[in-house]
Amino acid sequence: MSKWNLIINVGRCENCHNCVIANRDEHVGNDFPGYAVPAAAVGDNPIRILRRTQGSAPMVETTYLPVMCNHCDDAPCIRRAGDAIRKRDDGIVIIDPVKSRGRKDIVRSCPYGAIVWNEEQQVPQTWFFDAHLLDQGWQQPRCQQVCPTNVFEAVKLDDAAMEKKAEKEGLKVLKPNLATKPRIWYRGLERWETCFIGGSVSAEFAGVVDCVQGAEVTLSWGSKRLARATTNNFGDFAFDGLRGDGSTYRVEVSHANGSVWRDCVLSESIYLGELRLARPGADARGGPDA
Repeated sequence: MSKWNLIINVGRCENCHNCVIANRDEHVGNDFPGYAVPAAAVGDNPIRILRRTQGSAPMVETTYLPVMCNHCDDAPCIRRAGDAIRKRDDGIVIIDPVKSRGRKDIVRSCPYGAIVWNEEQQVPQTWFFDAHLLDQGWQQPRCQQVCPTNVFEAVKLDDAAMEKKAEKEGLKVLKPNLATKPRIWYRGLERWETCFIGGSVSAEFAGVVDCVQGAEVTLSWGSKRLARATTNNFGDFAFDGLRGDGSTYRVEVSHANGSVWRDCVLSESIYLGELRLARPGADARGGPDA
C-alpha cells in the first residue's frame, strides 16, 4: 500500500519560516474535528527550524534544518499513548484531540521533541502531515505549497519503493539509532551532521603579502591521506564531510613559493586562518607568525 513520506532538502532551507507561518495560519483558531482542535495562539510550533553555524569569519557556513513529527512506523508516542494516538494505513500519525486531552505525558514520549503542549486546549499536538487537506484531495501539505526554495517534497509510495528511492538518492533519517522507522527523510543531512576544515594560503612576494592561487593542499589522518584540494583565486581551501569526533588531522600545503602545515583537533568546524608559505629551510608550521 502507498504511504506518505516527506523528503526535506537540507541545503535549500533559507530560514524564511514560511512553513512555520503557514502551519500557524492553518491551525490557530481553526477546529478540524477528528484531526485537531485549534492550535494555541501563543506557544511552541510543531514545525521548527533548527540552525547550525560552523567555522569562523570569513569562512562561515550556516545550515537550517526543518524538523517536525516523523510519523514513525514504530512510534514511541503510540506505545505510550495507547488509543489516544493512531497510525493510519497511509503512514500518517494522528493524535486524537479528544482521547489525548490532559495527557501531557505524551509530549515527553517523543525522542525528537516533535510534540508540543497546547495549554489553551490541554492537549498534545504535532504536525499531522496536513492530513485534513490530503483527505480532501490535496497532493502536498502546506509547508510544501508555500516554500519558495522547494525544501519539501511529499511522496506517496509503498515501503519497498520508498526504501529503494532512499538508497538511490542517499536519503537519511534523524537519529537512526532509535530504530523508530521515520517517514521524514533528509537529502543532504551530512551538511548538518559533519564538519569542515578550511583555511587561506598566503605568501610574501617582494615585500607584499598576497593570497596564493593553485597551491596543493592535502588532508591526512595519521598516516592515511584522506583528500586533496587546490586553493582558489582567494587562496582559500576547504575539506568537508568530516566527523567532529575529536580526531587530529594534518593539513599540508605545497607550492613553488614554499610550504606550510598545521595540525588540528576537530570537534567543530575549523577555519585555520591564514597559512603563510615558508621558504625551503624555514619553519613551515603554522601561519603568519610561525
